[in-house]
Amino acid sequence: MQYTHKARCHCGAVEFGLYLPSGLVDLRRCDCSMCRKRGAVVTSIALNGISVTKGEDKLSLYQFNTFTAKHYFCRLCGIYTHHQSRSNPQQYGFNVACIEGINPYTLGEIPVMDGINHPADR
Repeated sequence: MQYTHKARCHCGAVEFGLYLPSGLVDLRRCDCSMCRKRGAVVTSIALNGISVTKGEDKLSLYQFNTFTAKHYFCRLCGIYTHHQSRSNPQQYGFNVACIEGINPYTLGEIPVMDGINHPADR
């Protein structure tokens, strides 16, 4: 697969390729306890649409609540890179700010998902 975008954490220890043939679509934030604190703009990608090309050993995994979602961070600089969603475990969400040349503050208004009332919590 030919990756269309390159992304990395802040310190550069973790790099990953993204396959985004339609570009950045369905951007969002979430107000669950985790996302509210990290504040990242995310979008989703198929599991095979992301590949860690450098520093997989530098990633840390964080799980909480139902332990379904898998949140990945660079253990050196602390930047959230991506997560495997519990809403759709066949997708990753990733931190749009990690893409080279992207400033999430210039992407317009980003909708906020209701993660506080996640359907899996009922």
